[in-house]
Amino acid sequence: MAAYPKISAIVLAGGQAKRMNGADKGLQLLHGKPLIAWVLERIAPQVDEIIVSANRNQAVYAAFGHPVLADDTPDFKGPLAGLRQGMAAARHPLVLCVPCDTPLLPTNLAERLRVALEDSQAQVAVAATLEHSHRTVCLCRSDLSGHLAAFLAQGGRKVGDWQASLKSVEVFFQEAENFRNFNTLEDLAAPGK
Repeated sequence: MAAYPKISAIVLAGGQAKRMNGADKGLQLLHGKPLIAWVLERIAPQVDEIIVSANRNQAVYAAFGHPVLADDTPDFKGPLAGLRQGMAAARHPLVLCVPCDTPLLPTNLAERLRVALEDSQAQVAVAATLEHSHRTVCLCRSDLSGHLAAFLAQGGRKVGDWQASLKSVEVFFQEAENFRNFNTLEDLAAPGK
C-alpha cells in the first residue's frame, strides 16, 4: 500500500468580515454551532494537522484544539498572509487551505485535490464548480512558502494572481452547495440545506 504525503490544513479565519458588520465570521453560529466547528469537523478526518489562521479572538479559536497563528503584519493583507504563515509552520509537505465560512466542504476534498496535484505534477490544485473556481479552497506544496512570501513582499494580494504564477490544476466538484460561503448574517439566518 502506497504511503501518501501527509497534509497540513490551514483554516482561514483571520479576515475583517466586513460583510458581517465586523463580526468574527468563524465564530458566528450556524444551527447553533460556530462556522469554524463545522469546517473542522469536515476536514479533520482528511488531514494530519490543522492550523487556524486568526487575527482576533485567538484564545477562543485555540479552544477548538488546534494551533492558532496570526498574520505577521497588522494590516489584514488578506487570505494569502494567513496561508503563508500557516505554510511556514506546517509540519507536512502538502497544505490544504480552506476558509472558515464554508461549512459544507466535501468529505473527499483533500484526497481529490491530492490526486490531481500529483497526477498533473502541479504546485497547486484548486477546487472548482460549474459556477467558478474556489481559489481559497486549494492544496499546495508547503515548500512554496518562500515563493508566497516574495509575492506578498512585492505587493501581491489576490489569491488567483498568486496561483496563476504557479503550475496549477483545477479539480471539478459536482455539488456547488459544498462550497457555499456564509458571508453575511442574513446567510446564517436563512441557511437553506
